[in-house]
Amino acid sequence: MTDLLADYPIIYETDVVWGEMDAFQHVNNTVYIRYFESARILYFRRIPMMQEMEDTGIGPILHSISCRYRFPLTYPDHVRVGMRVLELGEDRLTVHHRLVSVQHELIAAEGTGIVVMFDYQRNQKAPISPTLRAAIARLEGWEE
Repeated sequence: MTDLLADYPIIYETDVVWGEMDAFQHVNNTVYIRYFESARILYFRRIPMMQEMEDTGIGPILHSISCRYRFPLTYPDHVRVGMRVLELGEDRLTVHHRLVSVQHELIAAEGTGIVVMFDYQRNQKAPISPTLRAAIARLEGWEE
């Protein structure tokens, strides 16, 4: 199981809840996106993007997200979601999520998202700060 998330510096864990299943007796597709979101927020708190947003009014906004469903999750199960940054641009980062079923030891879904830094006071895109760039590089183990 560890190998499936070996390249992910942040891993969010949670139990599958009975109420997340739909009429087709598997976890509804929208829940996978919420799992991804929880992993992203954990990553952002770690770098610490959320603190910078509080201080400056500049923070993340999700531009787009995709999900490839590979295995249907069902209750009961426990999931682990890895999150990593694939690429840093001037004002955006491309992230990758991998969701693993602990019970089945399988990748249940993978997804890519684009997160844009946004100045919420000016209502416009903003560059990624040097502080956040350095924190992401440290967390990802990249050389600067």
